[in-house]
Formats: sequence, structure tokens, C-alpha cells
Amino acid sequence: MDVDMATHLILERTAFPVGVAPSAPAEEIAAEDSAASRAGLASGLMLALRFVQARFLSVWGLLAAAALCPAQVFADFALFSALANFISIATLLRFEAVFFQSSDQDRLARAFRLALSAGGAFLTVAALAIAVAGAAGWVVATYGALFLVSLAGRAVIRLVSSEATAEGDFAAIGNSNVVQALVQPGMMVLLIWPLGATSVALFAADAIGHVVSACYLVWRRRAALAGLVRREAWSRLELSESASRWRTAPRFLLPSALLSFGFMVAPLLALPYASNPLLAAHVALAMRLLEVPTQMFSAVSVPLVLSSLRARAAESRQSWVRFVTLGLMAAAAALFAAIAFVAIGADAVLLDGTQWEGVGETVAIMALFYGGIALVTPLHEIASLSRYPRRQVLTNAVALLAAGLVMAWFGTLSLALLGAIGLVSLARMLAHVQFAWTRFGVDGFAVARG
Repeated sequence: MDVDMATHLILERTAFPVGVAPSAPAEEIAAEDSAASRAGLASGLMLALRFVQARFLSVWGLLAAAALCPAQVFADFALFSALANFISIATLLRFEAVFFQSSDQDRLARAFRLALSAGGAFLTVAALAIAVAGAAGWVVATYGALFLVSLAGRAVIRLVSSEATAEGDFAAIGNSNVVQALVQPGMMVLLIWPLGATSVALFAADAIGHVVSACYLVWRRRAALAGLVRREAWSRLELSESASRWRTAPRFLLPSALLSFGFMVAPLLALPYASNPLLAAHVALAMRLLEVPTQMFSAVSVPLVLSSLRARAAESRQSWVRFVTLGLMAAAAALFAAIAFVAIGADAVLLDGTQWEGVGETVAIMALFYGGIALVTPLHEIASLSRYPRRQVLTNAVALLAAGLVMAWFGTLSLALLGAIGLVSLARMLAHVQFAWTRFGVDGFAVARG
């Protein structure tokens, strides 16, 4: 049960980390003032606090549902959530990444309309595919319908959250997390009453939670969105030109994001190798504990890093990126080293003689993996602004392949396997550090076109 719950919790949050999506390298970053560039540390910290608040609010519903549902229901829910999160990465074909290239409103509007069109087309194809699968009896029609609704909610959240972040409205993003954290677990408990402790109840709660959160975001950003999608601005010619201008987003940034998702859930992929159920439970708990500081690190660093970068003159960007890289490395090392020491100490003092004895060592080892992910997130966002997007695809692909080879080599879940995966994460992090340190001079960023 602990493994299933932690699986759901991890997969639910890894696909769309709080922060900013990577930016496509088709246009130069404008060194001009914007709402986002004026957002300060207080806004970033408030966003992180909202995220932590949402995580604590969401736990109670899952615990209550866990008391009422069999373990298989949570396993089905984890699969449903993982698949929806994975596919949602592709719904906008990563055109939302273009929002962060410039603070120019006309370009933002063009990119928004392109992303909205791509999302509509993707969801239409998905609806047809689900309808065909349901008619053929490959999937239960109810499950397919709920999956489509949940996918649409995720797509809207991704689109509007990216627009809000580009405009510096971090409060809208943080509040939407709280709204979902209140609605979704509550609906789980409420729907179990009439529908029973079935997968349908949890699938429906997931769909409702994402739709309500999406509606809140749209309502919160309604004035800005109305200006971006005004009727007279739409044209097939503009969409065609925009798709051609920003074609690197689906060609390179989308594969990079999918590969990054795969690497982030690598510890979950190792759970089926477990011959020791207690160790699997320890790993699941460690992942749950380490998820919050990892996401909080991203929640604070990513928006602030990209916002500040947009305001930098071209000649100062390389030195600024180096300074930020050093600062982020120091912060990540201090945070996760402290977590490791506290976990080991708490294990010795509080958990001695219990079934959770030894989990502190597991947390300490896995802190290496999550520390690497935390630091890579902002560095990956910066690197996505470069004119070398292929490098990011290659780095993530090699890291994921290496993690798979390590798991195949060890053959069973163990602390040694977790340590080896952590070393792979560290190597991936160093590759991003090297790229950020050396490739961001005046010529390192994408050249503006048109």
C-alpha cells in the first residue's frame, strides 16, 4: 500500500514541475523589462510555500482513500496518472516553451495561439483514438472518457500556467495548486461513497481536480487570455508561419522533456526489481520525502532564474549564468546534504527497532539522485534557450539509457543499485553544469529571426 500511494504521489508531480517550461531556441531573449523580470525573491518563495501547502493538503485525502480502497485500485490509479502525465507533455507539442523567449506581447500572443491550436488538434486526435479503442473493446468506455477529460485539464493547466509564469503571475500558479489539492482528494472520498472503492472513483476525482484547477487558472487570467485570443487575430497564415518559426520546439524540446520525465521516475522503474518488500516500501517512502524539497527547489529557482535572464544584456549573460550555476550548486548541495544527515540521525533516534529502521540510509543515498535532479531543472531551462538544443536531447537520452543499464546489471533492488542510479544523476548534472558554464557567451543564445 505504501508503495502504491507513493507511486501515485511521485508520478502525479514529476510530469509538470512547478516552474517554467523550457524555452525554444528559435529567437533571442529580449533584454527588456517585463512583469516577470520584476518578480522578486518574495514571489518565488511564496510560490514554493503554496506548493508545500498544496502537498500537505493533498495527503489527507489519499490517506483516507487508502483506508477504503484495496491496493490494486491505487496501482491502477498510479498507472492512469502516469500515462496521463506522460501524454500531457506532448499535448501542446512544447510550443508553450516559446512564451519565455521574449517579453514582446505580439510574439507571446502568436505563440499562445499556436500552442492553443496544437493542443486542440492533439486532443481531437486523442478523442478519436479513445473512441475507436472503446468501440473495439480495448478500453472501458468510462475509463477512456475520464482519461480524456483529465488529459484536457492537464493541457489547459500547462498552457495557462506557462502564460502566467511568462507574465510573472506566480500567485495564480501557486493558488491553482492549492485549489487542486483541496478538490481532488476531497472528491476521492466523496465519490467512493456512491461509486464504491473502485478505480472509477479515483479516476473521476483526478479528472475533476484537474478541470477545476484549469478553470480557476482560466478565470484568474481571463483578462490577459482575452487579449491573446481575440477573434480578429486568428489566421491560418499566421499559424503556419509561427509553426515554421518555432519548429524546434516539437523537434527537440519535446523529446528532451519526455526523456527527462523518464529519468526522473527511474527509481519507480526499479521497484519491480525488488525481492525485499520492506526495502521497496523504504524506497517509496524516501521518494515521497525527497519529492517536496526537490519540487520546492525548482519552484523557487526556475521562475526567478529565467525572469532575471530575460533582463540581462547579451554581453553579460555568460558571467551571470556562471554565477547562478555556482549559487545553485551550493544551495542544492547544502539542502540535500542536510536532508541526508537529518534522515540518518532521525533513523537512529526515532526508528530503531521499527519496520522503518534503515529508511534513513535509503533517504541519504537517494538524496544524491534527487539533488542532481533539483540542480538540473533550472540549468536545463537555461540550456533550452541556447542554439544547441540537440545537446539536451542527447544528455537526457544517455542518462536514461545508463539508468536502464544499471538496473539491468544489478538485477534486483538494493542500496547499491540506488547509489549507482544516484551517480548517473550526478553525471547528468555535471553535463548540464559544463554546458551552462562554457556555451553561453554572446553567441551562445539563439539568434532572432524575422
